Amino acid sequence: MDSHDSHEIAHVMPLKVLFSIFGLLIFFTILTVAIAQLHLGRWEIIISMLIATTKASLVAIYFMHLRYDNPFNAMVFVFSLVFVALFLGFTLVDVEQYQPDLIPVQDPIATGS
Repeated sequence: MDSHDSHEIAHVMPLKVLFSIFGLLIFFTILTVAIAQLHLGRWEIIISMLIATTKASLVAIYFMHLRYDNPFNAMVFVFSLVFVALFLGFTLVDVEQYQPDLIPVQDPIATGS
């Protein structure tokens, strides 16, 4: 017969903390929608990614109880965020190099203007 006594019980968090984090997630979602209406140029993607990373971190830390877990798991999470930021950063730098080639130049003679 299997015994279920060896399993640890998940950390119980106060409702005040959970509702505070939920409120922050709603605030950051509204902020994301508001920023999408603005034209911030090259800062738009950076700000959007920072907000998305903050929201993902809040979910992982509080709703997935990473705060009360083994510190090694938190370190793996932080390093994975850093590597994703590096990969996206290198990709965005590369996009600026060839983006002018993506916009076709219209020949006025060929279009009949």
